[in-house]
Amino acid sequence: MKKSLGVAAAAAVIALSLSACGGSAPASTEAKGEINYWLWDANQLPAYQQCADDFTKANPDIKVKITQRGWDDYWTTLTNGFVSGTAPDVFTDHLAKYPEYASKKQLLSLDDAVKNDNLKLDIYNKGLSDLWVGQDGKRYGLPKDWDTIAMFYNKKLVADAGYTEEQLKGLDWNPKDGGSYEKAIAHLTVDKNGKRGDEAGFDKNNVAVYGLGLENSGGGDGQTQWSFLSATMGWTHTDKNPWGTKFNFDDPKFQETIAWWAGLADKGYMPKLETTVGASVSDNYGAGKAAINTGGSWMIGQYTGYKGVETGIAPTPKGPDGKRASMFNGLADSIWAGTKNPAASVKWVEYLASTACQDVVAGKAVVFPAISTSSEKAADAFKAKGIDVSAFTTHVKDGTTFLFPIADKSAKVTGIMKPAMDAVLSGKKPASSLTEANDQVNALFK
Repeated sequence: MKKSLGVAAAAAVIALSLSACGGSAPASTEAKGEINYWLWDANQLPAYQQCADDFTKANPDIKVKITQRGWDDYWTTLTNGFVSGTAPDVFTDHLAKYPEYASKKQLLSLDDAVKNDNLKLDIYNKGLSDLWVGQDGKRYGLPKDWDTIAMFYNKKLVADAGYTEEQLKGLDWNPKDGGSYEKAIAHLTVDKNGKRGDEAGFDKNNVAVYGLGLENSGGGDGQTQWSFLSATMGWTHTDKNPWGTKFNFDDPKFQETIAWWAGLADKGYMPKLETTVGASVSDNYGAGKAAINTGGSWMIGQYTGYKGVETGIAPTPKGPDGKRASMFNGLADSIWAGTKNPAASVKWVEYLASTACQDVVAGKAVVFPAISTSSEKAADAFKAKGIDVSAFTTHVKDGTTFLFPIADKSAKVTGIMKPAMDAVLSGKKPASSLTEANDQVNALFK
């Protein structure tokens, strides 16, 4: 659901045209015609195609054409579409993106539709509906799902290392020596001669299996990479959330966390950043090249679907305060301000946000839908598949979540923080260099 935005996507956002007029979406009466709907997650495509088929069956005057694009291509094509007038009528939106889209008048507000069609917003899991109300007080999306972070692990590799699954579920972490979390990662790492990372003679330059996989540096949010660690230090991305205007990448607690994390690659326990370019962190795991990968709940199907790999899911490690932490994110569906068919778009968005569609999504066991009752059905569907998802749901149950940072100028923040974080993780600069990057970020808000 969330990965750090690429430079191309960031550049496209910066170039957004102001030609769209914004405004409010109408009620869904007298809707007809064809609408284009975009999403980025291929794993969710079958569920939403089923929703589209059911929707058209109930509304034969409206056809829904669904397009799925990979993450980077999705945002680049979408923002270019805003400029050229070829954007989809309705699209899956992200908390990192909608503030800028709304400020540039690219989204229709849904307030009139909510009011006129008597939509109930209390059916969603607590807090999800409020996330999509912008700084102007207008609503720009209806919730579709939510996610948290956990650890996917290869049961055989863990057992071969002499660890029990219960031990893996009880790991702790600190930035001084990494705690039992680093000990496990080190022991699960095996070089090409069969030496483990904590054994004498380990060759960090010739690793066969990494204890911890790496997707990328995490940019400025680190959702699946390091945010669950830095949060246990009492660190927050911004001075307030949502709508923070001062970032805290200069905080010693954050830099200490990143220095420890980057050190895993230097020790050979985690892949070097340059080896991740063009690679799939999940497929590397599926090929047995990593024992543990930290990831989001939207990846459950991917990680549990690899043939020949039995995957377990453990909660993130407890921090120095004795508590776990996970970023809490939620997606929504938004309507492009330039749509030629706003009435039909509203009706489709309302259907996507309804129990009728979200129960379908729940039954496919791919993500946790936003509606509370649908979330419960998704948990049951995962359980029916033999998948224990409690490592994800425990964060919501125990109240150990923190909100994905919602702020304006996210594309420009990413443009600064991605190369800065890349430099630290690749060993070219120390974590203290993030202070300079933080100054550049905060200058955007002055």
